[in-house]
Amino acid sequence: QVELVESGGGSVQPGGSLRLSCAASGSFGSIYQMGWYRQAPGKQRELVADITRGGTTNYASSVKGRFTISRDNAKNTVYLQMNNLKPEDTAVYYCNVNNRALVQRPYDFWGQGTQVTVSS
Repeated sequence: QVELVESGGGSVQPGGSLRLSCAASGSFGSIYQMGWYRQAPGKQRELVADITRGGTTNYASSVKGRFTISRDNAKNTVYLQMNNLKPEDTAVYYCNVNNRALVQRPYDFWGQGTQVTVSS
């Protein structure tokens, strides 16, 4: 019943921009945390950025100043604006929504992943 629909991935040249979107739908109520993770071939999945319902943000040091995360609580949608993209940003990006700390019925849902490729 829970579904995350991602869009906005693609291929760009270094210095280009992309905007990722992820809309969450399901039976749960308000979402505490939404975020983006990425995984490159041969590497572990890593957190790129996340944002709480109240608007507190967290970024990986490698993307600070280049990426911006935001959310629309009414639409249960999270966005990732990626500017000045670099080849090392190439990865599959996964949307995540969660409240892992809940004692009763914690949740942790993932999108299918969208490919971002940065190359000349």
